[in-house]
Amino acid sequence: MTYKSAPELLVLHAVRLVGFADSGAVAERAGTSHPEALRVLSELEREGWVQHAAFADLDGWSLTESGKAENERHLAAERVVADPTGAVAAVYRHFLPLNARLLRAVTDWQIKATEADKFAPNDHADLVWDGRVLDELTALGRELTPLNKHLFEVLSRFDGYTSRFDLALGKAKDGQRDWIEKSNLDSCHTVWFQLHEDLVATLGVDR
Repeated sequence: MTYKSAPELLVLHAVRLVGFADSGAVAERAGTSHPEALRVLSELEREGWVQHAAFADLDGWSLTESGKAENERHLAAERVVADPTGAVAAVYRHFLPLNARLLRAVTDWQIKATEADKFAPNDHADLVWDGRVLDELTALGRELTPLNKHLFEVLSRFDGYTSRFDLALGKAKDGQRDWIEKSNLDSCHTVWFQLHEDLVATLGVDR
């Protein structure tokens, strides 16, 4: 049976995954209600594990250094109970070569070398080039599906990465190109980056 993380861990971990974000985004990433996220964030702030900042028209929560250490302590303790056979580590080994392919695909989406400039921005005029990138991302999405399923079978908080990736890719295929790599959207790259961070944090390893 899949292991369900405690709300306090889910919220603290969500802050780590989203970086700097408002409480609504934290709640969505944690899979909790907004009032529950606010309650937990207040508790975490009193402990010194998260901090709130506001400037201009932005406000959000971020992890402190002690909060990162606390998050890693909770994740390590959770892994002992939820994953005694090392299933997450096995998935991570399969994930790494896919991650290298994802990075190449996103780079090809952003850059298309010319004779004059090997770092020329991709103007997306070459539909064959872009089509190959989309095909590669589609293939990566298919390969991600069973890996995400295995992760969910161990820890329920891993649920949703495949569906989020597929949703972003579908929007890109419909002509909304920013959904491949923009960090201010739940883009293919954002979803993949968060999954990578989720894996390394869970396992206590470096990228």
